[in-house]
Amino acid sequence: MGRLGAAAFLVLIGAMPALAAELPTRKAGLWEMKMSFENRNGAGPPTIQQCIDAATDQMMQSSAGPLAQAACSKRDVQRSGNTITIDSTCTLSGKTATSHSVVTGSFDSAYTMTVTSESEAMPGGKMTMTMAAKWLGPCAADQKPGDMIVGNGFKMNILEMQKHGLSQGVPLPR
Repeated sequence: MGRLGAAAFLVLIGAMPALAAELPTRKAGLWEMKMSFENRNGAGPPTIQQCIDAATDQMMQSSAGPLAQAACSKRDVQRSGNTITIDSTCTLSGKTATSHSVVTGSFDSAYTMTVTSESEAMPGGKMTMTMAAKWLGPCAADQKPGDMIVGNGFKMNILEMQKHGLSQGVPLPR
């Protein structure tokens, strides 16, 4: 899982610079994200649920923005209808990483983001990750913005983690 987590970081970092500036804010409430990795053995990360409001969503989208923008020499964002395409070239640990991201759907109900990334820094050199997100409805009465629930029931609040400096520079699943 450690190698997969590091590879997922590399895949996502190429898409992150554009997220805060280019993607619409998601509808407030409870979102479910399922990630899958092409050509990878074993199960991908568990399903994640996020309780968000507008401020929390913007913070989650931009959590790696400044870091990633400084490391990326190219960012090309194209919009066509409900599709956003992002091509990035970044330098990570002295190695070039390229990514091609396609985001389709509605940020009010459901969207899919597919990121194909290539870098010598990744195991196998190339990885494709697909994340499907859907709005489940309002957050439960015992949830607050920033709450993230992993498939095994583990719950954490990303806002509290950030206050304690535990999530600085780590991109969060989108």
